[in-house]
Amino acid sequence: MFQPRSSDASPAKSPARVPSPKPEMPTPSGTKSLAALWASKYIKAIASYDASNQPKPSGTSTDLIELASQIGRARTANRAIKNLNMASALAWSLTESILVDEIPRHGIDPDLVDPWKISADVHQLFDQVLKAYANGESPQRLSVLVGNRFGQIRRKYTAEDPRVIGFVSLHLHYTGQKLLERLTPPERALVNPYLKVMDDHMYMPLRDAYEAAANHEMDSPVLVAVQHLLPVSTAIAQLVCEHVGRVHAGYQTFSGSLGSDLVRVSSIRDVEMFQVYLCLCVLEDNIRSVQQQLFPLCVMLYPQLGVRWALVQDMLKVLRWEMYDHLNSADMEVFLPYLQLFAEMFSPEVFQFQP
Repeated sequence: MFQPRSSDASPAKSPARVPSPKPEMPTPSGTKSLAALWASKYIKAIASYDASNQPKPSGTSTDLIELASQIGRARTANRAIKNLNMASALAWSLTESILVDEIPRHGIDPDLVDPWKISADVHQLFDQVLKAYANGESPQRLSVLVGNRFGQIRRKYTAEDPRVIGFVSLHLHYTGQKLLERLTPPERALVNPYLKVMDDHMYMPLRDAYEAAANHEMDSPVLVAVQHLLPVSTAIAQLVCEHVGRVHAGYQTFSGSLGSDLVRVSSIRDVEMFQVYLCLCVLEDNIRSVQQQLFPLCVMLYPQLGVRWALVQDMLKVLRWEMYDHLNSADMEVFLPYLQLFAEMFSPEVFQFQP
């Protein structure tokens, strides 16, 4: 299964005095708040990482310390960058094999799906992220560093046909997976949080949500509800996926069983993605983003990835239950109308002629 605007005004220079430094314009409070909330999720995830549940990598503690050092990070990043072209080529081949038939089926203009442009943009993102990793930037800081660039690329590829972002997202995701295959288990553990930042920013309209939040007063019930949901969205997604996994035990997707590590991580990301779109809907007070982006992308991608609509429908049911458990009644009053619209759009009646 399964970004803030700023403007600068240069002060007029006076011949009688030294010009004052250019003042920094304040960041809209709602934007800053949501961006900080989202970034802090990575620190919490790392802090709660339970190494006892992970396979024991070969090598001594000295080896692991060296890998996490500046020199070790630089070596890992350099090796990944050297493998980036090959990983990108393999990832595009996989992406194309999954989605090539969807271009004529969905009436997408083939000229909009340009593998050279997509690969070049994805390559640039990985180069930026791997250099940040080599420089010792944390996943939290990375989320701030790359947010604007990811938002620009999302808007670039959703401008004419939002479904094109599906090709970009898959290509980025599979490029990351191919790079991980070239790393040692300890290196993967260190690099994985950075790839999650990349996946989140490409799959989710985070920048749009930040900018929509800037249009609300700090005491707006809508903004407060979103501020309450985002910090617990990962925990909610994990519980939702655990429940759906139990109900559909043994279910096989394109990438493996629901219980496999790879599918579980992607599933949690997808449930988080639905929550971010839900937040965007309430912040904008319309469902346009779901109609133009989320729903068409799901229709295009999920059948090709072996995700049956029953899983999505069950996910939305459990998502509502978990939100009730994690949020107060005032917050739920904000989200419920759009949760109901989500349920209606992905209902069995809509997909009665599709599995």
